[in-house]
Amino acid sequence: MTSFAAISEQLERLAIEVPSWAYGNSGTRFKVFGTPGTPRTVEEKIADAAQVHRHTGLAPSVALHIPWDLVDDFGALRRYAEDLGVRLGTINSNTFQDEDYKLGSLTHSDPKVRQKAIDHNLACIDVMGQTGSRDLKIWLADGSNYPGQADLRARQDWLAEGLAQIYAALADDQRLVLEYKFFEPAFYHTDVPDWGTSYAHCVALGDRAKVCLDTGHHAPGTNIEFIVAQLLRLGRLGSFDFNSRFYADDDLIVGAADPFQLFRIMVEVVRGGGFGAAAGSVDPLDEVALMLDQCHNIEDKIPGQIRSVLNVQEMTARALLLDTDALAAAREAGDVLSANAVFMDAFYTDVRADLAAWRAERGLPADPMAAYRTSGYAEQIAADRVGGTQAGWS
Repeated sequence: MTSFAAISEQLERLAIEVPSWAYGNSGTRFKVFGTPGTPRTVEEKIADAAQVHRHTGLAPSVALHIPWDLVDDFGALRRYAEDLGVRLGTINSNTFQDEDYKLGSLTHSDPKVRQKAIDHNLACIDVMGQTGSRDLKIWLADGSNYPGQADLRARQDWLAEGLAQIYAALADDQRLVLEYKFFEPAFYHTDVPDWGTSYAHCVALGDRAKVCLDTGHHAPGTNIEFIVAQLLRLGRLGSFDFNSRFYADDDLIVGAADPFQLFRIMVEVVRGGGFGAAAGSVDPLDEVALMLDQCHNIEDKIPGQIRSVLNVQEMTARALLLDTDALAAAREAGDVLSANAVFMDAFYTDVRADLAAWRAERGLPADPMAAYRTSGYAEQIAADRVGGTQAGWS
C-alpha cells in the first residue's frame, strides 16, 4: 500500500469548483424551502462560497449561471471574488427557462429561436472575457415527449450548426464543454442524451470542445467509471459535475449514495492523467475540471458544500493510495481475487485522521465542519440578510 506521506504533495493539486446556485434556494417540483441567511445577490453567493474555500482550501473557484448571476459589471464582480480569495470559474448558459424554449433552444424548429439561443451563448462568452473564465458549459433541456413530435435527424443538424457558431466565437484559451443527460425534462427523446452524442459533436467542433460528465445523468446500473476511462483515453473529458443520486438525477451531496462509485471514478481520473493540471503537468486546455452540481434542499447550504468537497478529497486520497504495482502484478498473473483485494484495500483505507493532520499542517482547520459551525458566520448572515428576495432558480 502506498503511504499517505507519498501522496501528500499530490493532494495539494486538488481543486473543486463550487456552483453559485448551490447557495440559493432550491427544491423539488413540490416545494422549495427557504432558509435564514440565504443569499439575495450573486455577491452574497460568492461570499458564502469563499467560506467553503476558507475552511477547506479545496474550493478556489465559483461557477456562475447566466442569467441567474447577471450583473452590470462583471469586472467588478471578478475583483470582488478575488478580494475574498476565490476566482470566477465556469460560465453556465441557460436556454431552458424562457417561454421561447418550450419546444427546444439550439434544436428548435424555428430558426429565430435557435438564433436567440446562439446569441445567449455568445453573450456568455462576452462574460467569460470579463471574468477570466476558461469554460463555457452548455446543458440543453432540448428534446421531445412523444413519437413523431420532432424531427430527430434535423434537430441534430441544427444542434451541430448552432454549436459551431458558438465554438467559433471562443478565444484560443477558452473551451466549450457539452453536458449530456439521458432524460428530463424531455421524456421520449433528449437531443444530447449520452456521452457518445456529446463526444460526436465535440469531435466535429475541434480540440477545445470537451464532454462534461454529470455523475447523476445516467441510467441505473451504468458503469460511469468506464465512461470516464473512455473519454480520458480519447482526450475529450473536460469536466465533471459531481453529485449523488439514488433514483434519477437527484443532485444530492457527492458520495452520499455510493462512495465506492466516487472512489472508482477517481481511480480512473488518476489512471487516465486527469489529475494534476494545477501542478503544471497538463495543458490547461486538457485539464479535467472537477465541479459540484448540487442542490441543498433540506440541509444547510454552506455545510453541504463543505461536506461535498471533503468527500471528493477523501476518495481522491484513497484513489492515490492504490498500490498500482501490486494491482498490475495480480492482473498479469490472472489472479482475479488478489487484484480485487488490492483495489478494495485502497478503498477501505481510513484516511480521515491523515487528512485532518494534512489540513492542520497547512494552517487549515483540522475539522472544517466543526470550524464552520463555531465561526459564527451562519448566525451573522441570518441576522444581516433580512429583506429582499432570496436567490433561487430564476
